[in-house]
Amino acid sequence: MDVAHVFIDKADPAAYRAAIGMASAVSAAAKERGLAPTLVELINVRVSQINGCATCLDVHARKATAAGVTSRQLATVSQWRETELFDAREQAALRLAEITTALPDHDTAEREYARARTALTDDEVSAAVWVAIAINTFNRVSILSRHPVRP
Repeated sequence: MDVAHVFIDKADPAAYRAAIGMASAVSAAAKERGLAPTLVELINVRVSQINGCATCLDVHARKATAAGVTSRQLATVSQWRETELFDAREQAALRLAEITTALPDHDTAEREYARARTALTDDEVSAAVWVAIAINTFNRVSILSRHPVRP
């Protein structure tokens, strides 16, 4: 059944502007804390894959390429544990992206968080988690609004 969806970003522009403000602050903090643009975009892509947000995947796959993420990494990021294409820092960022998005059981979250801590500084952990929180917000706006992927 096809139902017309409300573009909630257009229906409540003040709330959407607040979300953009949060995302801008997160982006600035990630840069200030030294989180590489490639890590930011790997997080954005992986979270958007988990959530099934075609609109955000379209945007962030292009941004990831521009930031230096390789086409092989983009093609395999959903299965990053099964490749040797991601270094320890990238793996750490992806672990944090996944636990922030999926909110697994306590033991799994603690194990993955601990593994991520071995490769990232406190500042980078904070930035990576905030990046995942921000893209989760925009995934939900786009998915529930049924934003189209533009040609």
